[in-house]
Amino acid sequence: MFIGKIKKELRQGASEQKARDLRRFFKTGPGEYAEGDKFLGVMVPQTRGVVANYWKEISLVEIAGLLTSKFHEERLLALLVMVKKFEKGAAEEQKKIFDLYLASTKHINNWDLVDLSAPRIVGAYLEGKDKMILEKLANSKNLWERRIAMLAVFWFISKGEPSHALKIVEILVNDKEDLIHKAVGWGLREIGKRCGQDIEEGFLKNHYKTMPRTMLRYAIERFDGKKRQYYLRRD
Repeated sequence: MFIGKIKKELRQGASEQKARDLRRFFKTGPGEYAEGDKFLGVMVPQTRGVVANYWKEISLVEIAGLLTSKFHEERLLALLVMVKKFEKGAAEEQKKIFDLYLASTKHINNWDLVDLSAPRIVGAYLEGKDKMILEKLANSKNLWERRIAMLAVFWFISKGEPSHALKIVEILVNDKEDLIHKAVGWGLREIGKRCGQDIEEGFLKNHYKTMPRTMLRYAIERFDGKKRQYYLRRD
């Protein structure tokens, strides 16, 4: 009954035109990375509004059910509720949320779902703990698990701690997927911004000649023009 109420409220902001636009934007066509994903046509601010109304009442059992939804926005709602509960929860509840997240990765299957949740659940939970699970995820055959690993380490980068992020970047630097190229390049750029450009360049000097060009372009966005050209020439 409660889940039905949430779904009904979420659909109040839906439109078929938005659904068509979202299907194109999130690459749901044949052979694309989100092939077959279904959209209601609800924008993120509307979803966040529903989260604000119900995050306290919804249980983890109900969240687990929403995570298996065929509709993208319902899975996003579940993840945003998890983020909110994690931030407000005690250690025991945080562990349950983390475990549910890792058990549900096959449903966290688009870049927005990953990016809005992985740093604030996986990264936050692993602060001060063993991080070997991230290396396992980074070596996964599943694109989205690899992106989860990369986005999770943004939590540590934001704290000025680049060491484990660089381990994940090292694993992913030769990945074949464009969505990983972008995430790794973005991560390197943030390492330069928050931890020191010298640290970023220490990595780049060993890899810039062979890393994917999209990754490199993202990584050097904050460099001055002369230095960007130096790296792009790949001499």
